[in-house]
Amino acid sequence: MSEKRAFLFPGQASQFVGMAKDLCERFAVAREMFERANAVLGFDVQRICFEGPLEELTKTSITQPAIFIHSAIVAHILKEEKSFTPMMAAGHSLGEYSALYAAGVLDFEAALRLVKLRGELMHQAGLTSPGTMAAIIGLSPEIVETVCSEVTAGMQSAGQVVQCANFNSPEQTVISGSIDTVTQAMAVAKERGAKLAKKLSVGGAFHSPLMASARTGLQQALAATTFHAARCPVYTNVTAKPEQDSSRLRELLDQQLTRPVRWLATIENMITDGAQSFYEVGPGSVLAGLMKRINKNFTVTTIGTVAELEKIGAMA
Repeated sequence: MSEKRAFLFPGQASQFVGMAKDLCERFAVAREMFERANAVLGFDVQRICFEGPLEELTKTSITQPAIFIHSAIVAHILKEEKSFTPMMAAGHSLGEYSALYAAGVLDFEAALRLVKLRGELMHQAGLTSPGTMAAIIGLSPEIVETVCSEVTAGMQSAGQVVQCANFNSPEQTVISGSIDTVTQAMAVAKERGAKLAKKLSVGGAFHSPLMASARTGLQQALAATTFHAARCPVYTNVTAKPEQDSSRLRELLDQQLTRPVRWLATIENMITDGAQSFYEVGPGSVLAGLMKRINKNFTVTTIGTVAELEKIGAMA
């Protein structure tokens, strides 16, 4: 390979009605993978992806499999039909499962079963331990971490916690926790100079201790799933560092539920390790947008549609 290419895989919030429809119209393997997915999931995820409604597609238990399937189809087509594979990979939250599929750590059905269970467990944890998330724009990650620590320390009730959940860019950090603490942290962040503090429309306090109840079920499923050594380094959410050992990758997927997504450090480390070109594999362009805020010297090429796949053909 002439370039050191990095594949990035999107997480929740990249879904849209009509996702992957053009892929199914063009590629038989896309239709086959949706059929296999329907069998694993026990419902017609293809219909929801193509037709919606958006409210149904946005449910955590549906969104997560839908985004994984779309990303896996594109990764498969790139590998088998374009001989276009990553030399390093990373995925944002849910996207880490897509990265592990692309790196040969998990097969399609195994990864999808884990994604399905993860979505269900996260939804249930959100009901058991209600919480929320908010995006803080215009403050450094260090300041946001300080705000979260101060607010949590000042809360007397057990379980009242807020922490950084997604370190997305130098000036965008998502916080997560119990509703009162997130609301208070938003107010303090504004006092410290945040340009924007906005609650997100989510079903729980993802990547926070309030997801702890989801870990037991996921741990059991991870232990029962075959993991292979990664064909290329996978930069994990928890460490932001390259990992290839199968046991280590399994362990970090478990930790990921309650730990922050260190996306900013992940991209910086990939660049330090020689990444020359970045590709967002799957629906949408959320990660391409974040790259503009992380390092303007690099752009991310999105690959999620038939038209974008055709452009890749000339590069492979």
